[in-house]
Amino acid sequence: MRKLSVFNQVTLDGYFAGVGGDIGWAHRDDRDAEWDAFVAENARSGGTLLFGRVTYELMAGYWPSKQAIEANPVVAERMNSLPKIVFSKTLTRAAWKNTKVVKGSLPAAIRKMKKEPGKDMAILGSGSIVAQLAQEGLIDEYKIVVNPVVLGQGRTMFSGIEEKLGLKLTKTRPFRNGNVLLCYAASA
Repeated sequence: MRKLSVFNQVTLDGYFAGVGGDIGWAHRDDRDAEWDAFVAENARSGGTLLFGRVTYELMAGYWPSKQAIEANPVVAERMNSLPKIVFSKTLTRAAWKNTKVVKGSLPAAIRKMKKEPGKDMAILGSGSIVAQLAQEGLIDEYKIVVNPVVLGQGRTMFSGIEEKLGLKLTKTRPFRNGNVLLCYAASA
């Protein structure tokens, strides 16, 4: 069975997007070779990328660009070539290479996809999708990068969760730039 993971960055005060959806804080200029290598290796691991419409439009507007390809060629190549699914009630087609639009029940679609053959799947960004699927118990692993930034306000990745979500810490990894990777498995 395919596994579904989340890979997101959050601020120290728990926001994955600032006011107005700002995520610029996650892309600081303090270069860290260890962090850059981790990001490139993570991109190489493959699988199907899952997005909500808002995150899809943000990613599709950046990764195919000359700027992205020059700034981070390994990640750009993977982002552009990997299979992608965008869950949307309003999009009718997706222009980004290797992208399929899925409509209808999100939990039902994920249950079906998890049973299909293929590599694992990862949600990037897409907080509303994370919250819906977390509540349904459909996410197997949460890979959360805590950034040494405090915003004071914004949007959490789990907005709308109605029941407590128990998780088990499986791995941690600090980076020189102050980021800390926390990996959690869904508790049974």
